[in-house]
Amino acid sequence: MKTKIKGLLWHSLRPGLPPGLLLAGLALPLGGCQMGVLDPAGAVGSAEKDLIITSTLLMLIVVVPVIVMTLLFAWRYRATNTNATYAPTWSHSVKIEVIVWAVPLTIVAILAVLTWVTTHALDPYRPLTAKAKPLEVQVVALDWKWLFVYPDLGIATVNQLTLPVGTPLDFKITSDSVMNSFFVPQLGSQIYAMAGMQTQDHLIANRPGTYQGLSANFSGDGFADMHFVVDAVSPAKFEAWVKSTRAGHSPLDAKVFRAVEEPSAKVPPTLYSSVQPDLFNDIIAKYQGKAQGFHSAMKED
Repeated sequence: MKTKIKGLLWHSLRPGLPPGLLLAGLALPLGGCQMGVLDPAGAVGSAEKDLIITSTLLMLIVVVPVIVMTLLFAWRYRATNTNATYAPTWSHSVKIEVIVWAVPLTIVAILAVLTWVTTHALDPYRPLTAKAKPLEVQVVALDWKWLFVYPDLGIATVNQLTLPVGTPLDFKITSDSVMNSFFVPQLGSQIYAMAGMQTQDHLIANRPGTYQGLSANFSGDGFADMHFVVDAVSPAKFEAWVKSTRAGHSPLDAKVFRAVEEPSAKVPPTLYSSVQPDLFNDIIAKYQGKAQGFHSAMKED
């Protein structure tokens, strides 16, 4: 990669070639990068994108002039420029001091207020307001896959999260392994999943589409492939998907879950027609020494 970039820089700086080729050359290695955060598909993601852009523009008010002045001063006061003012005894300027301190302090104050307001407005524990009834989804991070339980619908999936557009999503998140991080870049909010604990997140999809979900916290050998598919569909298609899942797939009982929780990578999306009652709470309780029911049944098996 370094050799490729150096080659692009060299050819871009050769006489007769357009200056824009340099920037194009630098952009080529980034062509495969996914910019999901900057292509939001939900209200939370859109608000986070606006915050990123606003913060960046505010900081550029300082960054750009500093870069320009650094290059300008280096050129203007170079050793060969005999016309430049030479003032070895100069030491202070009130006007410069005011600008140097007032502008950054103003930007920091604006960013502080902006961050305070948006942090509370985008609190992941804060439920979203919408006409549709919220849908609860219980999320369990495993090695190296994701289990999604729809407690109100009585179904479960592995590495596939299907959700209805325009419906607030109430995520309850935990881990049956090491700490992970639940993240759907285009919907927003990255939330940790920890064994024996429950975290929360509230998201919503505003438009249909297929998005990528992932773990944003390193968790071992299979981490690189710990992805899941997010299908945002219309409410009618979601109901049809629920019916087909209930009718055409096997249940997630104690025996099946025991196999699912074994470490494995690159697991294809899998659907389950039913799920052992209170599975999510039993997984949390297992790490608190309070497990009953499900894991007791597992021992008996």
